[in-house]
Amino acid sequence: MRQVWILTLAQGLAACGTIILVSFAGIIGTHIAPSPALATLPLSLSVLGVASMSLPAALLMQRIGRKPAFVVSALIASLAALGCARAIDTSNFALLCATAFFIGGNMAFVQQYRFAAMELVPANEAGRAASTVMIGTLGAAMLGPTVGEFAKDLGGWTEYTGSFVVLSGLCVLAALVLSRIPLARPSGRAEPPSTKRFRDFLRTPGYRLAVFAGLSSYAVMSFIMTATPLSMHVHDGFSGSETTVVITAHLLGMYLPSLATPWLVAKLGPRGMIAAGLLANVLCIGIAAWVGHEFMHYFVALLILGVGWNLMFVGATVLLAANYAPADRFRAQGYNDLSVFGSQALASLLAGTAIETLGWQTLNLIALPLLALVAWSLWRTPVDAAPQANA
Repeated sequence: MRQVWILTLAQGLAACGTIILVSFAGIIGTHIAPSPALATLPLSLSVLGVASMSLPAALLMQRIGRKPAFVVSALIASLAALGCARAIDTSNFALLCATAFFIGGNMAFVQQYRFAAMELVPANEAGRAASTVMIGTLGAAMLGPTVGEFAKDLGGWTEYTGSFVVLSGLCVLAALVLSRIPLARPSGRAEPPSTKRFRDFLRTPGYRLAVFAGLSSYAVMSFIMTATPLSMHVHDGFSGSETTVVITAHLLGMYLPSLATPWLVAKLGPRGMIAAGLLANVLCIGIAAWVGHEFMHYFVALLILGVGWNLMFVGATVLLAANYAPADRFRAQGYNDLSVFGSQALASLLAGTAIETLGWQTLNLIALPLLALVAWSLWRTPVDAAPQANA
């Protein structure tokens, strides 16, 4: 597990990119975007960067190995963070959008850390390895907003410029940590790369359920989370600090359960975790849509939203890993992440317009049909659908 913990540290450092963008991009956008409806565009483009790079990242790692790809991507993210800082200091919204996209592109590689960790341990410890790596993002959830808030006025630059200068340094540290991981390079004796298409993988019921649960977990979470800073800060008049507290609570909800995930996987199984995540998401929507707009309503709803995401996403990841052959892993993982983060990008892009045109209550309620479809798919997919290809 030593190598897994090295990946966990790298995950914590690299994931600060997303955490800082989530915490501050919407607020920054309200100040420099040409229209309030475009305030969340940088964050949405960062998610689009994750989605568009998911399959290329997996195929690149298949060709040159995980370690070189991880290190180079972290260094590119460091340069992109400096670009974000420059964009904020000069109120250049177009540059902010472009550099946010590249920070998101790095996250496509970071998301592969969980698969790398699962390959470093025996099959019966795959769930433990995946959840351990996600503990790194728990550290980022605690460190990122705090560091970003502390550094926002550093250097005498425009507010929040310093946050991204510090982020650049964290990405460099991530590259240094990743350089210490003894991941094997591809061998000349390796088996030929898989040529399967996405539709071939989708013929496996367990894989199909895993992809749908994973993309739904991210779509619902991103849709509600992206709109939260605008609803709180712009519509309901809460301060930036209060909004940051709620987003931090949400991020803790996303990653704190990872401390118990190995136990949960053993007790509930991946299907049970998906079901529990569905219930948590429905509870979040109930609080957000019908209880009220006070600070504690936002706090509790976003905290529960994070927990629901964690249960669904980890359950889907473990289920996915049981439904492809080792030779197919890069394509299977790449297609999955393309679907998951493509749905997140779409949800994030729609969130800004939805909060402005539909309002907070309706925005939450329209997520319910997607959750209902996941529940239906979970019920219709046979329990023994997973062939345990990786066992």
